Amino acid sequence: MRFGFGKAARASGAAFLRSGLCVAAFAGLAACGGPAEPVWAPDAAVEAARHQTGAPPEIRLYTVVGKGGGWGAHSGLLINGRERILFDPAGTFKLPSAPERNDVHYGMSDRAVAVYIDYHADETYDVIEQRLPVSAAQAAALAQRVKAYGAVPKAQCSLSIGRILRDVPGFETIPVGYFPKRLSAAFGARPGAVTRRITDAEADKSHNVVFRAAR
Repeated sequence: MRFGFGKAARASGAAFLRSGLCVAAFAGLAACGGPAEPVWAPDAAVEAARHQTGAPPEIRLYTVVGKGGGWGAHSGLLINGRERILFDPAGTFKLPSAPERNDVHYGMSDRAVAVYIDYHADETYDVIEQRLPVSAAQAAALAQRVKAYGAVPKAQCSLSIGRILRDVPGFETIPVGYFPKRLSAAFGARPGAVTRRITDAEADKSHNVVFRAAR
């Protein structure tokens, strides 16, 4: 289970603390459980941040796992369609250039993605990145569903992503539940999926966001 130790990010004068995000074991749900925390960035901020990559439609599942094949701690879904957005359910990732609306972050440039990965990778956790090509229709459907899902209660990261994926044609066999590693295994087994494990040492740190140890 996750506790309040890790990295605190400073970007544009703001500090952000990563604490308990989600857990994979039911025994730990109560510890990081709690109600959803609605956030709604202003229209102007979202419009200014929208980011288009020009790349083919793709989704990426991010799974935060304990080192040495340990437990799954968190899941996030990056969707690249008409724009690139991040669904970080029940997460604590914050970045001024990536305004949030109920766990959906806009403005996910390459720099913002690098910050997200580096934010989670540390001496205790690695990040599993799994990339999968999708159709434009699938990317649009996923983007619509994450925007409509609403703020996610704590400990329901993989549950919410599984529900959203399974509701889109082509992903009907994706498991739905509280286990990030189970979701990752099913996602990685799909034809065309490419998986890599990112350690703290391997994470791109050229994003100019400085991390310090949380107190």
